[in-house]
Amino acid sequence: MRKNIYAILVITTLLTNPLCATIWNVGPAQTYTMPSQVAPLVNHGDTINIDAGIYNSNVCAWNKNNLLIRCVNGMAHLKSNGLSHADKGIWVIQGNNTTVDHIEFSLCTSTSQNGAGIRQEGQNLIVRYCYFHDNENGILAGAITPCKITVEFTEFNLNGAGDGFSHNLYIGHVDTLLFRYNYSHHCKIGHELKSRAKVNYILYNRFGNEASGTASREIDLPNGGLSIIMGNQIQQGVNGTNSGIIGYGLEGLTNPAPNNFYLINNTIVNEKTVGTFVAIQNGTALYKGYNNIFAGTGTLLTGTTTVLDTLSNKKYTIAAAGFVNSATYNYHLLPPCSAINSATAAGTASNGYVLAPIKEYLHPVNQINRTVQGILDIGAYEYVSPTFIQEQKINDAVLFVRNETLIIKNSETISCIKLYDISGKLILTEKTKQDIPVSTFVKGIYIVSIITESGNIINKKIVIY
Repeated sequence: MRKNIYAILVITTLLTNPLCATIWNVGPAQTYTMPSQVAPLVNHGDTINIDAGIYNSNVCAWNKNNLLIRCVNGMAHLKSNGLSHADKGIWVIQGNNTTVDHIEFSLCTSTSQNGAGIRQEGQNLIVRYCYFHDNENGILAGAITPCKITVEFTEFNLNGAGDGFSHNLYIGHVDTLLFRYNYSHHCKIGHELKSRAKVNYILYNRFGNEASGTASREIDLPNGGLSIIMGNQIQQGVNGTNSGIIGYGLEGLTNPAPNNFYLINNTIVNEKTVGTFVAIQNGTALYKGYNNIFAGTGTLLTGTTTVLDTLSNKKYTIAAAGFVNSATYNYHLLPPCSAINSATAAGTASNGYVLAPIKEYLHPVNQINRTVQGILDIGAYEYVSPTFIQEQKINDAVLFVRNETLIIKNSETISCIKLYDISGKLILTEKTKQDIPVSTFVKGIYIVSIITESGNIINKKIVIY
């Protein structure tokens, strides 16, 4: 009997040991040319590497646990051309603990007008460096518990069936949503983000209708819960179909207590002539709003709350807000904006989460450390004076400007250097070169992105003047 128990333990170990996992390769030049061909063959813990390229009209389900599905040489584009697996989505993920990396999902429809890039049915999902566009839903997740969904470094664009019930992404009743460093914009009639999660962390993203978008709310949290919205750039354009920008608990505070809502260090811009920046359900336990910029016309807050705690918020017209360029959605601050050096420490949330922004959204779909000079600034972006950031040391990398040359020193070999302007536009790409002439550059703040041979990415602000 003891031998049989030992044999069972050995078999179980082998089945669960990641060293036994298989790597599957998919691509036009591979044995398997479509993801759907390997989906029924994979086992728990496997990795699926999909070559960059377009995969037309290919949909499938993934039902094994602990899968890593990724493109390692660019972006693999799942162009469904109106098809959906089981009338649900391009990928229906039924296994637990799935990671999806560098995949593009587009053109999914279903008879229910809910065709999604990803239809999540299993527990726990990580999506990173992906792109969802022109689907009826970007990501659609139902009621799943226990479940944590993490979405980061990902763009959502032009999803929605146009009926107001489908969205750039729609997260159902899961335990936790972590949504960070993403760009969600131009949803068709629906919301840029809708989440019924019990706990929401919405951190350092960019949301917006911009000039032509027809989205409804930018963020909708219809059932309340413990929700933290911090460090985001949120914009409502003139063509938005709902004058409300952020909604909390408006379909009923049915999530488990505490129904506490924290809005910290966001920059929120309303380009409509009317509107409501924040609408909360009557009876919300706590609304804590600190250090937000509200620019444009509209009511700051509607709804009643048991505890109302607001400090150091600034209300401006868009023209008077002190933005670098509001016409291009560049909401970084310029002196003498009164939001500079004016924030108040927000403390911690009821679950212990520290309500102090440590990152900034870097367009497109990236992040950078927030550099505080003196007192924290109000809003999503920190103003840093040229004298403060003329020379910066980050980890082992040193950046400085001397004799009209940007000099970068790093202990690890650099494979590529990219230079962006403050709006996120790529200005220059240099391979391995570490001294970059900048005499012809327009004076201003730039972002230097250093990519090392090991794949590390270091982003930092620098001023050229």
